[in-house]
Amino acid sequence: MHNPPDYRHDTVLPLPKEVNANAWAVDGACSGNPGPMEYRCIDLQTGYEVFHFGPIEGTNNIGEFLAIIHALALMEKLNIRDKVIYSDSVSGMAWVRNAKAKTMLKRTQKTEKALDLVARGEQWLKTHTFRVPVIKWDTKLWGEIPADFNRK
Repeated sequence: MHNPPDYRHDTVLPLPKEVNANAWAVDGACSGNPGPMEYRCIDLQTGYEVFHFGPIEGTNNIGEFLAIIHALALMEKLNIRDKVIYSDSVSGMAWVRNAKAKTMLKRTQKTEKALDLVARGEQWLKTHTFRVPVIKWDTKLWGEIPADFNRK
């Protein structure tokens, strides 16, 4: 596949036709469970990293959840209302939709920061009505999400 493919004039990335390039893609990664966790966001039009956080001790699902909230909060702060967010995490999207992280992570000195961020994220979701669409990235059809850390 060309980068970008001949049919795309709205991005520098090799995105499938079905993907809206006016979007951010988020992804979390964790080495172990729990383990060093991080997340990031990539702008699909430019290919640039919008933000990167971590690593801190956590889980992959916590990283996915926090990545979506971080993207939502940054879009609200910057008054970005015309983009969408792509995530490949069913759990992260459900946790955001329900404004509640169903994590089983035990609070320890190592995990305290991640769990504090989860609580802040849940609070943000309960006190902010700002939302842009969060769309499920179809990994089977489209390959890895552009924000993927490529560690599989």
